[in-house]
Parts: sequence; structure tokens; C-alpha cells
Amino acid sequence: MSDEIKKKIEIEPERVEPEKEEEGTPVSKNFIEQLIDKDLAEGVYHTVHTRFPPEPNGYLHIGHAKSILLNYGLAQKYQGKFNMRFDDTNPTKEKIEFVESIKADIQWLGADWEDRLFFASDYFGQMYEAAVTLIQNGKAYVCDLPPEEIREYRGTLTEPGRNSPYRERSIEENLTLFENMKNGVYADGEKVLRAKIDMSSPNINMRDPILYRVAHMTHHNTGDTWCIYPMYDFAHPIEDAIEGITHSICTLEFEDHRPLYDWVVRELAYPVPPRQIEFAKMYLTNVVTGKRYIKKLVEEGIVDGWDDPRLVSIAALRRRGFTPESIKLFVELCGISKSNSSADYAMLEYCIREDLKLKKKRVMAVLDPIKLIIDNYPEDKSELFEVPNNLENPELGSREIPFGRELYIEREDFMEEPPKKYFRLFPGNEVRLMNAYFVKCVSFEKDATGKVTQIHCTYDPETRSGSGFNARKVKGTIHWLPVKEAVKAEVRLYENIVDEEKGVYDENNNLNLNPDSLVVLKECYIEPSITDAKAFDSFQFVRNGFFCVDYKDSKEDALVFNRIVSLKSSFVLPKN
Repeated sequence: MSDEIKKKIEIEPERVEPEKEEEGTPVSKNFIEQLIDKDLAEGVYHTVHTRFPPEPNGYLHIGHAKSILLNYGLAQKYQGKFNMRFDDTNPTKEKIEFVESIKADIQWLGADWEDRLFFASDYFGQMYEAAVTLIQNGKAYVCDLPPEEIREYRGTLTEPGRNSPYRERSIEENLTLFENMKNGVYADGEKVLRAKIDMSSPNINMRDPILYRVAHMTHHNTGDTWCIYPMYDFAHPIEDAIEGITHSICTLEFEDHRPLYDWVVRELAYPVPPRQIEFAKMYLTNVVTGKRYIKKLVEEGIVDGWDDPRLVSIAALRRRGFTPESIKLFVELCGISKSNSSADYAMLEYCIREDLKLKKKRVMAVLDPIKLIIDNYPEDKSELFEVPNNLENPELGSREIPFGRELYIEREDFMEEPPKKYFRLFPGNEVRLMNAYFVKCVSFEKDATGKVTQIHCTYDPETRSGSGFNARKVKGTIHWLPVKEAVKAEVRLYENIVDEEKGVYDENNNLNLNPDSLVVLKECYIEPSITDAKAFDSFQFVRNGFFCVDYKDSKEDALVFNRIVSLKSSFVLPKN
């Protein structure tokens, strides 16, 4: 172990007592916290040290957020430590691009690893020595069986396995063969190092699992130093033990691997063996999380990268405009349990609405504009209206919006022949222009195709907003923008990339893609008050939803907004 790594790792840090509940204030704890409390109370561990150990072979998705926030949250709760570690034991799929994206995601979520950033490849030398120790103790052997025969010899869930014909090689021969593996004597797949455990074990993972394989690959971190690489099930417990991890929190699919995890740390006699605890993954309905499918979407140009806002990678959610606080709320609502379950995407949308509704300015934007001309408004007149930034949060202050004779309104706010209970503009009807005046539709113009191009109105100057005039009432209120000052912008309306009615996959296991998952509106207008918006700035567009400045495509003189979420929700928070 390098001196630098030794400085970062403390196997026996200061003891921390279990968190005590204040009298009269019951605290509900999940099953992991209850196990940690027991370990601390019984002196099994004197502190809590957790880690998040992704393999850098793709971008993280919403499910990983649960693990990140759980591991970091436990370290914070017990005044312990949190490590960031890349499990980079498979150079065939790993890239620096993925390393950097994962680091950015975790920092964005607020999980601080301080100076404890590690790579499994930091410990390749120690892992090799650990394997040598197992050989010397008669607990590992070099096997020449090809992969298909290893599978055949392993047996089934109902039939025990058979010993490899190479299982009883001498310790000296195994040491020589393993050193030759390290020195590049053999081709990929020609030999493997296996643990010598029990080929009749009811747990297939314990039937002499592979510990090392030959792979002549250049590693992103160690280059060509190694041509043998440890398997995850061997490397992971060693990494945890070296770093002094006390509680190795992982998902349920590793439950059957726990006996092997415990076998490795026991056989290698680590002084403070970590404890593996499994919890249920977080599944989101009707979303694409599989790396193979996302990779295909990227390569075929269906999405514009791993951070396309229609995906649920953490990078995609960040680009779309989700916040760390909304992700944390979502994880809290999902809870921690031992039973797999699915959450509806609507719950994630509920969380971002809850987070943004009191934080963001409510501004006017017209996404499908049609011109409205106030015939009796003086052409040379202009005025400003003071408008609150958020009616539910006065602390956000106010702003001024210019008003003029020619305005943009939403095309859907006018109908030539409206149905019943349509309270917006139509011939002869009067509405309020939000924060401004009453206007009445007197006529409209059409082009040669019959499409309405302009609406003509008159206004009542006595109905100026804030003047105290209240003699008449109107049922409809519509938003608007002044033609002279309105700023053109592009708006992207995102929906689920999956056709939710059909489900994620068809009968051939292909994705059921939603053809309307992205609608690009290039002729939109926004208030001049937000033309200095920067990447990731977000706003509520009146009646249209919450929107965020796209960091990738937006420019100072050509803003692009992504719709984060609409205003209406189908999700109802369950009552306790």
C-alpha cells in the first residue's frame, strides 16, 4: 500500500456511539440502521465507514442515487467516513469518460468523499499477494478447464458440481503457474485461478469460484502493468477490508454472494472484517436503465448522449433540470427495505415540483405565439407593470414587465368558434391579460390557408392591474408578452422515451419507443427579464410547467429551455 493511501485510510478511527433518541421523540430507523446500532453497541465496530463502489463502465442512473445517498447518509448520521471507490477490475468496458461522469454525478448529489477517492486498481499488487497467500494455504489452485467446461463441472441448482481435474495440483505448481499467468505466459482464457471451497455447496457461488483470469488488455489506470485481473467477488471484499470499511452496503442480488465475501476476508485474516448488508434496489416504472439499451440509443442517434433529458441517468436528470434535493426526497419516499418494489415516474415528478414551486420565479413565456393587437392602445405609449416573482413566496421579490400595443399570446388562448365553458379569447369575449388590462376580442385575420394570424382587441384603461378597479369581473385570464421586448428562444418538450401504454419492451425484447418523446419548438418567446439566464437556471413558465436552461446547446444569444416537468401531477402522496 502506498504511503499516500495509508494516510487516507484509518482502520481504527475514534469510536462513535450509536445515535441516541431524544426522550419523547421516537425515531423510526430502517433495518440497516438497526443493524449498525447493534454492531456499535456490541463493540463489533467502533465507528461507521461506508463507500460507494461503481464500476466505471457507463453513466449512473436514478437507481444508483439511492445507494449513493444511503451510504453517504449513514456515514453522516453516525459521524463516520464515506469513501468513493471505482471498482475498475474489468478493463474491457471501462473508460475515463465514465470515471469523470460518475465523479460529477456524486458531487452534484452532495456526497463528499473528502480526500478518500480510490480505485480497485490501487490495490492490484495487494490482491495478487492475497491470491498467493490463498495458494500457499491450499485454498486456491490454477485450473486449465475452458469456460464452458467450468460451467459444466459447476453443476446446477439441483445437482452438485464436480471437482476440476486440476484441483489437486501441488502448492508449488500452483505458485509457479500463477506467476506465469502474471508474467504473460498464457493466452486469454487459457488458465484461471480458482478458490478451493466446496463443489457440493448448495450455493453455486461457493463451488470453486474464479478469482483471477488472464486478460491482455490495457487498463485505464494501470496501463499494461497487468495481464491478469481479479474477479469482482474476490476484489471487492479485499478493497473493503483494506480501506477499513465497516458496513458494505449493497443491493439484493449480492445476497447469495455474501458467503464468498465472508470467506475471502476470513481466509485472508483481516483484523477488522467488514460486514455486508443487502437492501432492495429502487426500480422506476417504464424507464430505460440498462446500459446495453442506452448505448444502442446513443449509437443510433435516437438520443444525443448518455445525458439526453429523456433518460434517467443522473447526468440526464441534471441536464433536464432536476435538483439534488428532489432526488433526495424521492429516495426518502421510496424508503429502505429488503423487498423489491417499483416507484411510479409520477412520484419523481412530484418531488421536483415540490422542490421548485417555492424557489423559482414564475415568468411568462409563449410557446406557440399568435399576435394580439390592441387597436385602441396608443401606438407611442409604453408602460411597465410590477409583477411578483412568486405569489406563494414573497421573499423572491418582484420584477417589471414592459407592455405595449402589440403582444404575443398562446395560440390555444383564442378560438373562432369555442366550445362551452371556454373562457379565453373569442369574438366578443373579454379576458384579463395577466397583471395588466381587460381586453375584448373585436376581430381577427386569417391567411390564405385559413389559419388565424392576428387577433384584434380593445382594452379598458380603467382595468389596469393594481389600480383597485373591481366593478367588473371576467372569468378568463391569459398570459402575454410584448412583441418589441420579447426574446426568441427554443423550447424542448420532453416526455418519457418509452411508450408507457405498451411498456418498456416488446415481445422481441426491443424498446417500445415513444415517437413523441421530444417536441422542439423553435418560435417561442420569453420575458426579457430572464435573457441573462445561465446553464441549469430554472423557472416556472406560467401555465406551461418548469423549465431549465440546457447546458449543452444553449448560447447567450440563443437560449434553449428544457421542460423539466408540467404543472399538473397524477401522483398523490400517500397519507401516513
